[in-house]
Amino acid sequence: MDFSHVELSSEDAAFREELRAFLAQIVTEDVIRRDRETGDNFDEGVHLALGQAGYLEREFKSEQDGGFTRVQRRIWALERRRAEVPWVTWGTTIMIARSVAKFASPEIRDDVLRGVFDGTVRMCLGYTEPEGGSDVATCKTRAVRDGDQWVINGSKMFTTGAHNCQYVFLITNTDPDAPKHKSLTMFLVPLDTPGIEIQGIRTVDGDRTNIVYYSDVRVDDKYRLGEVNGGWSVVREPLDAEHGAVAAAHDGLDDVAIMTHQATFMAHAADNVAALVGTRDAAGRAAVDDGSVAYRLGRSFARLEASLSTPSIFGRVAMAQTMRDISPDFMDIAGSVSALPMGADGGADDRSEYIYRFAPLVGIYGGTLEVFRNMIAQHVLGLGKPNYSPPKARAS
Repeated sequence: MDFSHVELSSEDAAFREELRAFLAQIVTEDVIRRDRETGDNFDEGVHLALGQAGYLEREFKSEQDGGFTRVQRRIWALERRRAEVPWVTWGTTIMIARSVAKFASPEIRDDVLRGVFDGTVRMCLGYTEPEGGSDVATCKTRAVRDGDQWVINGSKMFTTGAHNCQYVFLITNTDPDAPKHKSLTMFLVPLDTPGIEIQGIRTVDGDRTNIVYYSDVRVDDKYRLGEVNGGWSVVREPLDAEHGAVAAAHDGLDDVAIMTHQATFMAHAADNVAALVGTRDAAGRAAVDDGSVAYRLGRSFARLEASLSTPSIFGRVAMAQTMRDISPDFMDIAGSVSALPMGADGGADDRSEYIYRFAPLVGIYGGTLEVFRNMIAQHVLGLGKPNYSPPKARAS
């Protein structure tokens, strides 16, 4: 792992300052406050401004096609993170847009990508079902062909951003008698189609996600992505990206693992707690002078640093598990002030409470930690699949 400092060229330094100033102008305190109140992780005004300025198109495109250089791409990611840009809906949109570019008909592809680049088209993931858990291939949402259309019935959970999007990247079952990975067909469904109902759900950390119902939804065949019953090949690449199971670039300019953005909140909480317990009172005493406080804080920092340095799918697990483990310690060390929510007046530590609520969610995004540990066991360590069948009764 390369921890060296990157010296910016004059062009890259100018790009950073330009971007930093632009983000400071559009990501206002009102934007951040509104995002915390709604839990949307999206602000249309900010998103459209980024599109108009060309940043969305430049992130999507390669350097050869007019996109960011590698260094600019890293600057873009870091500055967007520092400015607390509401980002989740763009994350799903760009992931889906790459599949649209590869699998959609030219008519759909060109129209959708044009809107993606200017910010007017956003897309969400229609994977998980109420009884399906983390295995998206156990899809029960049915799509039945009717001439040049498909009739879709079913429901999807955790369709985050659906109420702010124009399309859903929907996985359906088109052959119930086929093996589960050969029964799937992907559609890019316009969310204003009759028969679609979006209901909001608030998670324990305050974010909004959605359950979406599909009742006799008619979709033209032109919105199909890839072959009928060939949906697994369409959805596989976005799933790998969401899982973080993709090879990192050799130049060291990427996050070492997916979920680093979320783990940044842990780092902020750690800094706030350290500053709080290191502040001395009128008598010159500080909480960190207590050996147990110093030990627990140091242990948490060590866990944090180790998780942030863990690459690939391993880091995905390490960061989520670390957030679950150290957030209670941070709250306990900081004391009653840690119960204040982010942005509260007088909140000397306004992050620990949030990461305590956020930690369970980080452990299920894109699949539960148990699923990821099974993936590591099977595909990295070469172990067999887990056996969930009931134990056999012993012979008497």
